[in-house]
Formats: sequence, structure tokens, C-alpha cells
Amino acid sequence: MAKSFYGYISEAWKRPGASYVGELRQKRLVEWRREPAVIRLERPTRLDRARSLGYKAKHGIIVVRAKVRRGGRRKSRPKHGRKTKRMGMHKRTPGKSLQRIAEERTVRKYPNMEVLNSYWVAEDGKRKWYEIILVEPANPEIKSDKNLNWICSSSHKRRVYRGKTSAGKKGRGLVR
Repeated sequence: MAKSFYGYISEAWKRPGASYVGELRQKRLVEWRREPAVIRLERPTRLDRARSLGYKAKHGIIVVRAKVRRGGRRKSRPKHGRKTKRMGMHKRTPGKSLQRIAEERTVRKYPNMEVLNSYWVAEDGKRKWYEIILVEPANPEIKSDKNLNWICSSSHKRRVYRGKTSAGKKGRGLVR
């Protein structure tokens, strides 16, 4: 059976170094480092992944790329009154994945949207980039779409903060 267009894209992203994706990513990262932390995109970078997670090219759906700093929490060193062991300088990690943090920061910038899903795009030594698919529940096209109108109900409000997205469920131990 013939492979689909999306199959070729996903195969290229599985081994970026061996395909055209590796060279493209190096050039893109140079530009992305200068961009703001959250930026709206015309179209997804990984079309196959976005489509598999529910993206459709229609009104009411947008894609945003978010940049998050890698590693644990940064904390200033206390000046007085601690044993070195109790200073709390090392191994301070957040209880959330970087992907969840990226989703939450994105929703703060776009308050009228809900997170449908997100996926990894790139990383370097300092940062990770994720693309987040956002849906506008108030949009008439979303309300009339039988596959997406579930997000319009009030029980799905601010789902990203309650750990209801895929990254959130994984962090809560609901997905293996």
C-alpha cells in the first residue's frame, strides 16, 4: 500500500539528523531564539503531528509556538542562617512538565482560547519549543463542527490549568 504524504513527514521527523529536517531545524533555531516566548504561526511546523492531534485549517483554530527554559527552578542563594544542605539550591524541580508550562503560558496570552493539544518541535541546550493548538469555543464554525464542539461546553473551561490536556494527564499519571 502506498504511504501518505503525512507518513513521509512523520518519518522525516523521527530521525531529524538523517533527513532534511535536521538542516532546516538548525536554520530555524537561529531565528526562533530571537523571537518572543509565545508567537502565533500561520501554519504548523509539523503538519502530520498537528493533524493527528486535532488541528484543522479553519476559523477558530490557531497554532502558537511557545519557548520554555529547560532545567529545574532557579532560586537565589540565601545569605544567612542555613546549613549548606538546607539552602534549597539544588534539585528544585517543578511538579509539571515543560510542555504543561508552555501550554499554561500560552493560554495566559490568549485568554479567549482553549488548548486542544500540543507537541514538541525543537530544543537546544537552553530551551525547548512546543507548538500548541488553540481553539476558540465562541466561534460559530467551532460550535457547528461535530468533532470539535465538545470544547464549547462549560465543563471544558480552562482545561489546561486543571491538567485535562494530554500533557496534563500524563503528568497526573493517567496515561502511561
